[in-house]
Amino acid sequence: MSAALPWLRRLAVYLGGAVLVAVVTGPSGDADHPFAGIRGSLFAPRFALFAALATGTWAGVMCAARVRAGAGGWLLRSVRAACSGLPVGDLGDLGDLGGFGGPAVGAWGRAVATVGMLGIALIVPLGLSAAAAQSLVTDIGIYALLALGLNVVVGYAGLLDLGYIAFFAIGAYTTAYFTSRTAMPWHSPVILNPFVVIPIAVVAAMVAGVALGGPTLRLRGDYLAIVTLGFGEIVQLLANNVDGVTGGSRGVFGVPPLSLDVGALHYAWGLAPLPYYYLLLAVVIVVIVVFGRLERSHVGRAWAAIREDEFAAEISGVATVRMKLLAFSIGASVSGFAGVLFATKQFFNPQTFSLQASILVLTIVIFGGMGSRFGVVLGAVVLQGLAFFLRDVVPPADRYIYFGVVVVIMMTFRPQGLLPPRRGERVGVAVADDAADDAGVPGAGGIGDVRDVGDMGDVGGALPAGGPAG
Repeated sequence: MSAALPWLRRLAVYLGGAVLVAVVTGPSGDADHPFAGIRGSLFAPRFALFAALATGTWAGVMCAARVRAGAGGWLLRSVRAACSGLPVGDLGDLGDLGGFGGPAVGAWGRAVATVGMLGIALIVPLGLSAAAAQSLVTDIGIYALLALGLNVVVGYAGLLDLGYIAFFAIGAYTTAYFTSRTAMPWHSPVILNPFVVIPIAVVAAMVAGVALGGPTLRLRGDYLAIVTLGFGEIVQLLANNVDGVTGGSRGVFGVPPLSLDVGALHYAWGLAPLPYYYLLLAVVIVVIVVFGRLERSHVGRAWAAIREDEFAAEISGVATVRMKLLAFSIGASVSGFAGVLFATKQFFNPQTFSLQASILVLTIVIFGGMGSRFGVVLGAVVLQGLAFFLRDVVPPADRYIYFGVVVVIMMTFRPQGLLPPRRGERVGVAVADDAADDAGVPGAGGIGDVRDVGDMGDVGGALPAGGPAG
């Protein structure tokens, strides 16, 4: 009976969620009949559908866990290894499977998964409506890029930044200043192409990140979060109150769309969402690749050391302040770049860069998996896709109820996120080094080597038990 209790509790959680969804989406009561909404929600045929979906989800989760624990667990672990890039032979005690568990299977699985995801990202938008394609750019693509930048700060370096959206605002207003004479009251004497403004906006956001981080990154934890929160509020208040510079609460409109004029090549992105989407897709792919290289470098290992234990990292010789400042500036530069793309696509005002937007980006990073590049992109797709779906189904006052329920359920049953980083990435070492550790190869320079100190062969045998002095 005790073994069944966890499953019964989980079933109760799923059914409780079904009750909540049914009540929220059902009819409303009034002052004369306060319980009419509950009766109409729970005692109607529609509730049977919600209960069936909840029970089916519970049964699927239960069966998947049983299969994972039984003989079918090898297949699931193999698929997971192929998608995550680890050789199948590295998963526990599967070494007796011969060549089938070799590195070629992991490489083949990675290639198939990558091509499949890229094909979906390229083809699916072609069949979407105009509203869905617009949301794909302004809600999913832009926020995926923002989440990738914040992932460097939060996921790699372990710093809590609640004012990250301020750098997004700096990039957007810098673009408006340099590209149009009518977008804001204050404009540049020389009007530039939006593509030329990209490095200017990136540098402006990076300088702002260094200016904020220089005097504050010696703080830790909640103190750093409060300082970054204040910085974000200052930027929004300045944008809202300095009417003669930013236009104030009226907002910014009239920023020209992206256009490319190089020799005989002339192309304008215009207002159609799909050209912006494919540009954003290319930018996101480049950022993922670059950050992957950065994560496996000595800088990424320094960030991992700071994230796990900043005091120990500092004692070990890591320049903690400089490394945190580097993470801050890189994250800010990505946010500034996203601001350029956003400003050339859509009208914006100071409310666009509110604290709620910062919290949303942070939620996407945590929901997708802190430290996982693909995870934060998936988090943006799921959360922002849910927001778009609820836009036409649920009243605006109820949307955040669904949003909160999804996040709470996710953090309860999978706190590591939708797609957490691989084990080698989480400790800041290359996957090859981690695999070498599991294979017993000496000299693979990673944190994982510490667990094999007792098997160091000649090095361990050359020293007496008490050290060099005996």
